[in-house]
Amino acid sequence: MTDYKTMKIVVLSARQTQQEAFLNLLPGATLVATEFECDAAMVEFNRAADQYRPDVLIMDCHDCKTSMLGTIEQVCMRYPEMAAIMLCDAPGSDFIISAMRAGVREVLSSPLDKEALLSAISRTEQRMSQTLSIAHKRGRVIAFIACKGGSGATFLATNAAYILAEESGAKVALLDLNMQFGDASLFVSDLAPANTLADLADNISRLDAAFLNSSMIEVLPNYHLLPAPEDPGRAAGIRPEHLEVLLSLARAHYDYVFLDIGRLLNAATLKALDLADEVYPVLQETLPFIRDSKRLIHTLQALGYSRNKIRPLVNRYEKGGNISLDDVESALGVKIFGTIPNSYESVSSSVNQGIPIVQIARNDPVTKALNVFVQHLAGEVVEDKKGWLGRMFHHE
Repeated sequence: MTDYKTMKIVVLSARQTQQEAFLNLLPGATLVATEFECDAAMVEFNRAADQYRPDVLIMDCHDCKTSMLGTIEQVCMRYPEMAAIMLCDAPGSDFIISAMRAGVREVLSSPLDKEALLSAISRTEQRMSQTLSIAHKRGRVIAFIACKGGSGATFLATNAAYILAEESGAKVALLDLNMQFGDASLFVSDLAPANTLADLADNISRLDAAFLNSSMIEVLPNYHLLPAPEDPGRAAGIRPEHLEVLLSLARAHYDYVFLDIGRLLNAATLKALDLADEVYPVLQETLPFIRDSKRLIHTLQALGYSRNKIRPLVNRYEKGGNISLDDVESALGVKIFGTIPNSYESVSSSVNQGIPIVQIARNDPVTKALNVFVQHLAGEVVEDKKGWLGRMFHHE
């Protein structure tokens, strides 16, 4: 049974006859009943949200109009933890869909139906309880960013996440933030997504754990992947505040949240990098890569990121090449965090089949290096510190 004493419920009603019904229906709740004309509904809605910061804001207005929904969406984005419920006279299906997209949790028909309202509030209380139960949890956000096209950042991010989930049992998410040309899902799954990053951004006011979970591809029971938009044109609608809400929710529900940033730096991806605990720029030992890597790392440093946050990875590393790791470090002005060896045949087979490399080449040098990498992420001690595997991630 829902305990209304633990919830702050604000009721805005344009009909005095319904106010008493609300008061009798929700004993023990904090109620503020306000009478207003429907034309002023949005002014009252905005004021009540700012003044009372309620858990549930109920607006009872007989003449519900789509023109109201712009203000409602702004308020719901400002207070994503608040549940908005509307009561309208005979709301049409088009209005209900538009209202839900604007962030309204429930649209109910007037006159007031006791069971329908109590059920709606009960669902809200359940969501609040789930949120409180995970409030202490804060997963690590790990960002991979390509210093240049073809670096292998997506391969490393998707496969490291897979190995971490498989080996540790941790809950792992990967968000494909390569918004215009992301294809991270193809590296580890052949499943079609129910939704993409753009769909969540379009419905950010409705975003909760259930919506997020249902939108992601289940690569493993404990490894979920949110794809980038399939239509590059939809990337323009993804804003920094969307990613802030998404990452806050993801890190509350997952132990590790991997980000595949791609190469594009804009306001949205910079917000994601700001929120990341660690950033792994991925490069290779060639002059074009080193030149672009230097530019990227200097940009990240100019943004105020610490040296410990920026952890360059050299992919397709071959010892004894024309350019040494010392040369790379000297050019970049930072230490290389680790190296991933070159194993073209196994990596190509993994990419072309869309199967994680650990499934087709468990003893491959790349697989072993990724295992060492995820051991570092999990805080495990690498015992082979004197061997080649141990040295791969001891450059700090």
